[in-house]
Amino acid sequence: MQITPFFHKPSGTFSYVVSDPTTRQAAVIDPVLDYDAAAGRTGTGFADSIIARLRAEQLTLDWILETHAHADHLSAAQHIKHKLGGRIAIGEGIRHVQKTFKALYNLGDEFKPDGRQFDHLFKDAETFTIGDLKARVMAVPGHTSDSVAYVIGDAAFVGDTLFMPDSGAARCDFPGGDAGMLYDSIRKILALPESTRLFMCHDYAPGGREYKNETSVTEQKRANIHVHDGVSREAFIKVRSERDKTLNVPALLLPAIQVNIRAGHLPAPETNGVSYLKIPVNRF
Repeated sequence: MQITPFFHKPSGTFSYVVSDPTTRQAAVIDPVLDYDAAAGRTGTGFADSIIARLRAEQLTLDWILETHAHADHLSAAQHIKHKLGGRIAIGEGIRHVQKTFKALYNLGDEFKPDGRQFDHLFKDAETFTIGDLKARVMAVPGHTSDSVAYVIGDAAFVGDTLFMPDSGAARCDFPGGDAGMLYDSIRKILALPESTRLFMCHDYAPGGREYKNETSVTEQKRANIHVHDGVSREAFIKVRSERDKTLNVPALLLPAIQVNIRAGHLPAPETNGVSYLKIPVNRF
């Protein structure tokens, strides 16, 4: 298995290309669309670097995998699918996220909160393949109700559920978040074989250290500042809940979620041919 990370520094996001060197089949995990919030302008430079790598290595794209509907960046899934094909997939919990945010954005009847915007909705423990690589879906709700991890060989791509050990675990104060559920999900991940490599979706380089994207079950169990071995469920809930009260709303949450619940589609253009993002006022 070949794993190639791509780092989108403006959002602190790692995207990945996972490929089978035998069949030349591949998946892209959590691709990012560039977005200039001040100008309301999207860009494809970062996604195009992923596309260029797939083409340079003559890889066929099977899957575009989202670990959840992200609140900190817009998904580039549609752009990559348009260029290379592939099926866009996410956990079936996306239906709950869509229902919640359909109400928040006051979306009309044309938006159906049933997941149809995606090519495939994964159930917990569902298996799939990337060429000859065997993959398994692990539902890990808590940060969001649609969060999943993808276990592929000896690697797991955990989305926002865990960060590097010196950064702890994800926040739980978004709609559908739950600190107790997150603790249970993390313990589920940490029950994987100790040698399992864990690939992060985000890193913010605390203390000015270099950015990192890979750790292991062993390292997380030993050193994660929020949920190392010995931390009880009750203690985690207390720490997580208190910390979440101090956090600001992510800068791109309101523009990002309405795109990401549409599987990366922008809202349909209006009569003047322009797409508009809705920003609910005084709701957060």
